[in-house]
Amino acid sequence: MSANPSRPAATPAQALSAMDDLIAASMIGQQEMAQRLNLNVTDLTCFAYVLQAGEDLLTAGDLATRVHVTTGAVTGILNRLERAGFVTRRTDPEDRRRVRVAAVPSAVAKAYALYEPYYDRLNTLFADYSPEEIAVLTDWFTRATTLANAYREELRAQEGDSA
Repeated sequence: MSANPSRPAATPAQALSAMDDLIAASMIGQQEMAQRLNLNVTDLTCFAYVLQAGEDLLTAGDLATRVHVTTGAVTGILNRLERAGFVTRRTDPEDRRRVRVAAVPSAVAKAYALYEPYYDRLNTLFADYSPEEIAVLTDWFTRATTLANAYREELRAQEGDSA
């Protein structure tokens, strides 16, 4: 794959700086989006995972794992989301002791109304990239997410060792 001549060359340090800027903008943006939905960022993140799962409803344990909180903490999150009208809990038909989490359609519509214009702009941005470049971006995002999660777990393990 040859480099796109319309894109300037960049060093890893420049890429890291650009990534830091994106992360900062995303964190601030998520706080503002959460406020607009009358949620906190952690609750919004859980709701996003519920949306991402679609019809494959997640359990409370699934959410706890994805958000890296305890099952007790996720119970509080689900209580807040349920009170706010974002999710409902459904008994798992295969294991009646387990509860699955479903998004409330009106809350889905509210979230989509807020995020859709932004995602439309991101899709327009992706249109500037070739399928091969998008594959590289997807690979990098996926691997960087795995790396970030692993590093966070290492830090938590170090805290446990020193506690």
